[in-house]
Amino acid sequence: MTTIRGARERARIEVTAAIKDEARRRLAEEGAVKLSLRAVARELGMVSSALYRYFPSRDELLTALIIDAFDAVGEAAESALAEGAPGGGGAGVHVARWDAICARVRAWALAHPHEYALIHGSPVPDYTAPMSTAVPASRVALTLISVLRDAHGQGVLAPPAPAANLRAEDRRLAEEFAPGLPPGTGVAIVAAWAQLYGLISFEVFGQFNRVVEARDELFAQATTRLAHDVGLSR
Repeated sequence: MTTIRGARERARIEVTAAIKDEARRRLAEEGAVKLSLRAVARELGMVSSALYRYFPSRDELLTALIIDAFDAVGEAAESALAEGAPGGGGAGVHVARWDAICARVRAWALAHPHEYALIHGSPVPDYTAPMSTAVPASRVALTLISVLRDAHGQGVLAPPAPAANLRAEDRRLAEEFAPGLPPGTGVAIVAAWAQLYGLISFEVFGQFNRVVEARDELFAQATTRLAHDVGLSR
């Protein structure tokens, strides 16, 4: 009985993977708006009723693809963090780690533009992401915050003081996302996070075409500037 159960579970895993692979292919060809369970089932040679046993609705399939994308880019960021273990050397070490994480996120986005568009492009009409996407969505930001925590532990984090009308917001953001870090961190990390994805989105979605040629160099300089903005190397 255990052998049969194991075989069924393996078969389910394989079919689920095939469904998601076909869905990603259709995302690349037609975009998320036109994603259809019936079309996915047809391409896989399945009847729709069989596919519904794996994903009862288009929204559940979209959610699975979104979580996979957030996890993939999160793993890319976390691998960059792990490769650059904290050590001595002052804030410059942490700037290098920050830059490496940002570069890894950009590399993932350029290699997976359609999955990037799914999580950071235009919202899909009539779809609301459930709370199950929140933790995967936070992985990149938490990785960057880990760099700030290490720098703070070594006494080399000095975020700029927030404007008077942002102090309450800064405290709220810090309590929610970066507890224990100095004043200014909350506002600074959110601004840097938004600017990082702005840079990446401009490149992925073609706004840099016929404008920026030295994209690697521009990105590297910009992310180092963001590191300074959050209080590193001051």
